[in-house]
This record gives sequence, structure tokens and C-alpha cells, in this order.
Amino acid sequence: MNYFRISQTALFLLPLLPISCAQETAPSGEPPTFYVGADLSYTNEMEDCGVVYLENNQPKDPFQMFADNGCNMIRLRLWHTPSWYDTLNTGKRYSDLDDVRRSIRRAKDADMTVLLDFHLSDIWADPQRQLAPAAWLPVVNNLPALQDSVYNYVFQTLIALDSEGLLPEMVQVGNEVNRPIVLSPQDDAAGVPMNWTRNAPLFIAGFKAVRDAAKQTGKSIKSALHIADPSKTPGLLAAFGANGVTDFDVIGMSYYWAWHKPITIAQAGNVIAQLRKQYPGKEVMIFETGYIWTNDSNDNAGNIISETHPDYAPASPDAQYRWLADLTAEVKRQGGSGVLYWEPTWVSSPCRTPWGQGSHQEHATFFDFQNNVLPDGGMRWLRESK
Repeated sequence: MNYFRISQTALFLLPLLPISCAQETAPSGEPPTFYVGADLSYTNEMEDCGVVYLENNQPKDPFQMFADNGCNMIRLRLWHTPSWYDTLNTGKRYSDLDDVRRSIRRAKDADMTVLLDFHLSDIWADPQRQLAPAAWLPVVNNLPALQDSVYNYVFQTLIALDSEGLLPEMVQVGNEVNRPIVLSPQDDAAGVPMNWTRNAPLFIAGFKAVRDAAKQTGKSIKSALHIADPSKTPGLLAAFGANGVTDFDVIGMSYYWAWHKPITIAQAGNVIAQLRKQYPGKEVMIFETGYIWTNDSNDNAGNIISETHPDYAPASPDAQYRWLADLTAEVKRQGGSGVLYWEPTWVSSPCRTPWGQGSHQEHATFFDFQNNVLPDGGMRWLRESK
């Protein structure tokens, strides 16, 4: 829709809507009691690069494949204007609004719930990088204008999706927000410390946008705050709360052994129990986890995970399954609401990333190197976690 191409570079810079509307959401149908799901943000790109996903050696639509195996939530990232794709492969962009529309439609056609992940950036946002979209750089040091940019971007995106029957059931404002968000390239490179006078109002604006979109559409949208590393989550949540960032429904965490060791599954579960006690009105979920099924590689792109937990070694489809099954059992036991996997369809392909040809995670997908489902790996976890 051309309207959104204009609004992404101009409209979201303007204070079009007041950040002062009511915050209640309208009721809707009851969600599943527990989410088992996956981030399928790469799936469209992989298929456009020629990948055919197989189950029992037969081609199958991957979204329907995940649904048939018990997946009930799909997570999708949204980048503001990922123009860096223009010089890759065919120049087609992914994880922009048009691509997200395509994925949400596929998820909903397969009767799965959607979590939309606003990175609030043109590229990956995580504990190492939180770059403002290029369209917002003119106001990156103007807090009121930047608040309006965040608010209008989130609000208008949700309203546009609702107009097409694609409203997500859950929205996260920011991705792995362990450091200040929406930074200039200079501040991001310098690793500026947390400035809550600037950081908190941006989150408050984003969460208000979700509440206001729910009110205008008359539909329920859960909002989520996403932090990486269970050991860091309680302290960061306390800081968010002390600075007025409280109007969200779900606490999402990233938990990977490779990056968050020595935190064990049991210790991550203890954090979930602690958060459920401290924040009784909020759900707690694992938004990201992953585990390798092999140490081998299938392309020329360096892989980003290489380590296995001693109790889940050596790497194998069964080790991947056991990691996920044990983590899920612990999350359930401690009162958590779900576990989502990243990223089970990012298999090898002829296409390139900015860092190499192929995938940086093909050894942690749910598929073998012929793109056939690993029967004893992560897809088994989905089937048995229904």
C-alpha cells in the first residue's frame, strides 16, 4: 500500500495523534493456555530463494506444516525500512510491512496466533545494537518528536493491519531492549549508558500506541517487553518500573545456552517464578531460544551458535528435542505462558546475507540439510507440547 511507503519516511515524524487516549482493551476470545511456537520471519525469503520445505520427503507449505505439528504462535519481526536488502540477491526486501503482511496472512490462514516484533530499527535490534530508523534521524535528539514517531509508527501499523484482517494478537515494543533504544549511529557505536529520561518515554509511547489501537479496533492486543538473558531480566524490569514503564501485559525473555550460560534451565525457571510473584498481573514467556542439532555446516555463511550444554551433548536432533522439552516443562511448572523458537526455517539457500552466502543458523533449524523435517528434533517438541 503506497500510503505506508509515504508514512514510513514522513508521517511517523509528525505528532498526528495525542498520546493520551484511554488504555483499556476490548475483550476477545480466550487465547491458548500455553503457547508453543516459532519465529518464521525468514520463511518467505527462503522460499523466494528456492527452498522447498519437506515433511516425510513431501513438499508442504511451511506455515501449515508448523500448525499441523502443534505450533500455535508465530512470531514475526518488523523492520521500519530495511533498505540494505536492496543490494542483496534480487533486491527484494524482507521483514518490512509488505513482507509481514504476507506472513501474518499465512499464519492466520493456518489458524495460528501472531506475535509482531517491532524492532524500531531498519536492521537487527539486540543487546549489541539499537539503531534508530534512518527516517527518524532528523528528530533522534528531539524527544517529543521521537515519541510521536514511535507512537504513530506502532499505532498506524496496527490500524493498517487491522483494516486487512491481519491484526496481531500480541505486540512487542522493541527487541531485546537491554540497552537504550532508537539511538543515533554515533551514540550506538559509543555504547551510551541508559538514560531513563529519554528511554522510558519512548516505551511509554509505544505501549500507549498498542492500547489505543486496541481501543480503536475494539480488539484485544497484548503488549510485551522483551529482554535478553534471564539473569538480567529482574533488574531491568525493576528499572523499567521505577521509570514508569508498566503498561504492558507480557514479559518476554531470550534464553540461549550459547549466550546466557551458565544459567541453567532450572535457574531460568526460577527467574520465571520470581517474575510471576513480583508481577502477578503479567504473563512470562520465553520469546527466543535455540539449540543446534549438528556441528556441521551446509554453506559458506559462518554459524552463530557452536556450543552445547553438557547435559544435551553431543549436538543431535534428540539433544535439540530434549533441550526444548525440558525447557518447556520447566516454564510450565513455574507458571510461564509459552516458549518460542528462533529460527527453525532459516535453512541454507543460494541467497546471501550481509555476512555470507547461505544461513548462519542452518544447524539449529528443524530441518536436515535436504530441507526435510528432522523427525526426532524440534518438530517433535511441537507435536508433543500440544
